[in-house]
Amino acid sequence: MIRRLCLAAALAFVANAQAQEDLLKPNANLIAEGLPPIPMETMKQVAPYNDFKLSRLYSWHPIRREVLVGQRLQNTIQVQRVSEPGAPLEPLTDFRDGVPNASYQPTTGEYFLFPRAEGGNETFRIYRFDVATKTATPFTPESERASNPVWSPNGDRIAYTTQPVDRNNPDKKVWVKLHIVNPLKPETDKVFATLDGGGWGSFTFSQDGRRLAFLNYKSINESDLWVMDIATGRKRQITRAAKGEQVSWNKPRFSKDGKGLYATTDRDSEFQRLVYLPLNGGEEQVLSAQHKFDVDDFEVSFDANRIAFITNERGSHVLRFIDLATRKELPRPPLFDGVIGGLEWRPKSDEVGFSITSARSAGDVFSYDLKANKLVRWTNGNNPAVNTSAFVEPRLIKWKSFDGLEISGFHYQPSAKFTGKRPVIINVHGGPESQSRAGFIGSNNYLVNELGVAVIFPNVRGSAGFGKTFLKLDNGKKRVDSVKDLGALIDWIKEQPDLDADRVQVRGGSYGGYVTLAAAYLLNDRIAGSISVVGISNFVTFLERTESYRRDLRRAEYGDERDPEMRTFLESISPLNHTAEMKKPMFVVQGFNDPRVPYTEAEQIKSALAKAGTPVWFLMARDEGHGFAKKDNTDFLLAATVEFTKATLLK
Repeated sequence: MIRRLCLAAALAFVANAQAQEDLLKPNANLIAEGLPPIPMETMKQVAPYNDFKLSRLYSWHPIRREVLVGQRLQNTIQVQRVSEPGAPLEPLTDFRDGVPNASYQPTTGEYFLFPRAEGGNETFRIYRFDVATKTATPFTPESERASNPVWSPNGDRIAYTTQPVDRNNPDKKVWVKLHIVNPLKPETDKVFATLDGGGWGSFTFSQDGRRLAFLNYKSINESDLWVMDIATGRKRQITRAAKGEQVSWNKPRFSKDGKGLYATTDRDSEFQRLVYLPLNGGEEQVLSAQHKFDVDDFEVSFDANRIAFITNERGSHVLRFIDLATRKELPRPPLFDGVIGGLEWRPKSDEVGFSITSARSAGDVFSYDLKANKLVRWTNGNNPAVNTSAFVEPRLIKWKSFDGLEISGFHYQPSAKFTGKRPVIINVHGGPESQSRAGFIGSNNYLVNELGVAVIFPNVRGSAGFGKTFLKLDNGKKRVDSVKDLGALIDWIKEQPDLDADRVQVRGGSYGGYVTLAAAYLLNDRIAGSISVVGISNFVTFLERTESYRRDLRRAEYGDERDPEMRTFLESISPLNHTAEMKKPMFVVQGFNDPRVPYTEAEQIKSALAKAGTPVWFLMARDEGHGFAKKDNTDFLLAATVEFTKATLLK
């Protein structure tokens, strides 16, 4: 009898151990609360959809035809060298935290610079990477946030900025220090200007190296251009809006003779246009007047005597060129539809490089040679385990909101193998001054292809890309109107024969996380669940705790919590004060080191939901910031997201 009991106990122990092995466990950096057991099988199924390697163009070598790219190495995106198109990538950096960009020294290419922070805290230091020895050396202050490094034309120095971070800034003062340094001689570092406020950036040298042009950013609707003499530190404001008017300027670049600036602006226009602005006080010349779209980016090449620029046309990008001699646009190159980033000219050539993502490509580096009229592919980041050519292409949809305003978005519909009305995920972008594009939707493809869930990416009011009037429609006390746009979208879903309005989930990150949390109470009876990633749960506590260098910039968008009337309004619309109205399951995701939306925003909504009796899953990463960036963390998050989606939409 005793032997039989012992045998039974042993078998039960083995069975339990086997069951535990069949469950996915969070790694040591993850705090998981309220999540049910997640089968390891789920992880196996979703893994191929989280194994794409987006490639970003970082920098051309100044002499050789080779590039630095950013691509995930093991766990995070790192700097890698591509010696020629299609060549294997050679890893140069390998850190636990990712490297968001890099830039070669512009004359010899013997070293490059890159920024790096720790644990997602965005307190960047700038490093010099010596190519011959493969050593990385930090040369900016450890206690301040360094950013905006730009090279002088002859490559003997850089300008960069530092800002205080709150843990080293008890008085919460906000300033930007402007430095000049030779990266090979850190001891030459000199602060030659201190600027009040946190919105100074987009610095660029004149061709003679004697002046800097830069931007004073107050909000997405309002900014000005400045020029500074480096020798004396004297600065002057170049642009000034009329009284009561808001004008946005972006990305100043000196002309070759230094007599003017190229920039983008929405002055006298709904959209950002490419202009040339004389520095003698003359009126700007509009270079892209024929396009009724935003110019999202541009780069000037005096070697090619061209400007390359990209226009944002209904969620896709179009690459265009202007001849500097005639200031006339040239025929556009034949590119496939997608979203373009990292625009950069190769020195002493007619070749421009960039990255493209599309619905069926995670993102690769390409170059286009104007003289040869030839497009060249440099990288291939697709996962061979998944057939991306079968991924769903989005369709542009439009609907009328509560006030008659037309709202649009991109709809990814499952294939016909899934019969009946399909459940829907509404995925709201952050920003709010951002835009959902017709690009790669990453692991969301698993939801569409394998679970048969339709995914819609709306561009609610306040989104970029639709003109400056549309951009302002959610400002101040109009904040909740963007959530009402989702209610109108659910009305549209209800009218579609292939979509199920009774099975709708809302999710989003950052500002999209706020919209998700607000939808959880405003649309409680119309949704099945929601997922908030680094979302704002209370505007007042958010504004009081976000890093000081960002606070005034966010007040310009959301309102100033120090004003009693505005504070009362912000409290009234904050989801934290409406948790009693949230009855549907919620998944809250947060990075502990987030400097933008502090982790306390997630903790307080989680606790309030639990107190109200609302089912809540909670996942926090100790080594992440504003979103999850490390693959071992995103793997677990994806598996948990799939299980939450099954539980709320596919029961």
